[in-house]
Amino acid sequence: MNKKVPLSELQNRMKRFRDKMSEINPDWELAVIISKVNQYYFAGTMQDGMILIPREQEAEYWVRRSFQRAVDESFFNIIKPMNSYREAAASFTKQSKIPSTVYFETEIVTLALANRIQKHFPFESIKSVDPVINSIRAIKSQYELELMKKSGDIHQKVLEEKIPSILYEGMSEAELATKLYVALVEEGHDANVRFGMFDTPMILGHISFGESSIYPTFFDGPGGNYGMSPAVPSFGSRENKLKMGDLVFIDAGCAVNGYHTDKTMTYMFGRKLPDDVIKIHRQCVEIQNEAASMLKPGAIPSEIYKAILDKQSDDFFENFMGFGSRKVKFIGHGIGLNIDEYPVIAEGFFEPLEEGMVIALEPKKGIEGIGMVGVENTFIVTPEGGKCITGDNPGLILV
Repeated sequence: MNKKVPLSELQNRMKRFRDKMSEINPDWELAVIISKVNQYYFAGTMQDGMILIPREQEAEYWVRRSFQRAVDESFFNIIKPMNSYREAAASFTKQSKIPSTVYFETEIVTLALANRIQKHFPFESIKSVDPVINSIRAIKSQYELELMKKSGDIHQKVLEEKIPSILYEGMSEAELATKLYVALVEEGHDANVRFGMFDTPMILGHISFGESSIYPTFFDGPGGNYGMSPAVPSFGSRENKLKMGDLVFIDAGCAVNGYHTDKTMTYMFGRKLPDDVIKIHRQCVEIQNEAASMLKPGAIPSEIYKAILDKQSDDFFENFMGFGSRKVKFIGHGIGLNIDEYPVIAEGFFEPLEEGMVIALEPKKGIEGIGMVGVENTFIVTPEGGKCITGDNPGLILV
């Protein structure tokens, strides 16, 4: 399979970026792209380098390591080797004056790195380019959607069909996580998941038995996980073993050529959970389905959020989207090259949805003594409402 990002994709992304920059920041003169994920978005490859995007000249991709790989992998028009930022700056100043203000990915670029670049590009101030990139990345092309559909197919096959035959009494969370990882990779998963949240390394997601799924974590999501250790608070515990009657909770990402889907699946091991627990889970599934029906172009994320919450009873809010005081304030999030992207189905998000956006909906509720019930699937925004690409099993599969 040809894994190169098509030239037409790269050209369209750059045009959309320039148009959006001129709309939001009319006086912009230079943007600098440093992060690996955004390098991939604009150039189709990830290297130790930077993309310089001047307003009036063609963008240039300067690569320190590996220039050869960048040329092999990318259709980007201008790719140049450099040993240091000094060379890029010297070449740039032959064509253009370095502006006083430069736009950086301020959510990602460290102060130390910005200072190193500033030694050779003597700009005076930095502004954030993140809102513009978030905005254009939120709307997926047909090329991107096809990759996400492939990821969704893998997600559905592994979580809905393969995992039930993998579970056995006495296995640890870490064992299940390992088998899940292998199964996903064998089906075509990239073997890596990425988050935009700063400094968030994670191999898969949360793989939990019982109350492990409501154990507190730093991660900005409703579920929990004991993790391997305080040094690796994710993946799965070696000590927590699967017992008869346990709730099994898997919240894991999958990706194909960098493009993710997000899915949560739950299982009842050995016997059914109490009827009141099943009822709560089904209510979460109903919330997902109702929210999905609202994922249409023009819909306002904050209004979807309010409409869903207004229909729930006061007692349902206890431990909804978390457990105890550790609750998140959203029911869905954008997804693409990162698991966590824009837009977010939450208060404060007023920009209308557009066709081609992709949203992971994840209504969940923690239950003391049981764990985290609920569901998560990935949906494409269409005029008919959200189109699910990760399967339709409602969860709580009896194994």
